[in-house]
Amino acid sequence: MTKQILLTEDGSYTVAIPEMKLTYHSTRGALQESIHIYIVSGLQFALPNITSETINVFEMGFGTGLNALLTLQEAIRLNRKIYYFTVELFPLTIEEAKALQQDEQLGTSNLSMQLHQAPWEQEVVLNEYFTLYKTKQSLLDLSLNTQFDVVYFDAFAPNDQPELWTEAVFANLYNHLNSNGILVTYSSKGSVRRAMQAVGFTVKKIPGPIGKAEIVRATKQ
Repeated sequence: MTKQILLTEDGSYTVAIPEMKLTYHSTRGALQESIHIYIVSGLQFALPNITSETINVFEMGFGTGLNALLTLQEAIRLNRKIYYFTVELFPLTIEEAKALQQDEQLGTSNLSMQLHQAPWEQEVVLNEYFTLYKTKQSLLDLSLNTQFDVVYFDAFAPNDQPELWTEAVFANLYNHLNSNGILVTYSSKGSVRRAMQAVGFTVKKIPGPIGKAEIVRATKQ
């Protein structure tokens, strides 16, 4: 499976898999997409309802590490501790991660590379505000023992990975969300929303980033 580094319209880079006609982010802008969906509509929206000292974030699809990097920046900006648990079966190589130039573009002093170089299957304390746990397990086989405040659901699209957008998957995540916890994702497909609603989520379509009319925020109430 050949991966290519692709420049998106906002000047940030993403990864493309030409043979599968897939990209890890919107070609309209990887950075603006991640900020809008996962940071603004996800983490920042959830903050008023999180009273615990540590914010627990679950990410499906570590991918380029951009969501994790932006969340790390938020942890430092807010002076809030974040525990970040992320799943990725097919991680990028260090060379591919370097080619994304995230540290150069965001001025993050090698933080992106620290995320990618961090060991798998163990907790890594990157600084006083951010602890990372990366696992190469499939989401379908994953056994969770943490309750989360925010879920970033960033799997490939339902047509490409239908097995990850099911009631069973969303039920597992729902059961591991704290009360008032939220799940955000770029897909507003009807079957996705119905699967979420079937397991108890309150689902709302909200405005999407440039190039996408709507995204979804699902709440455990």
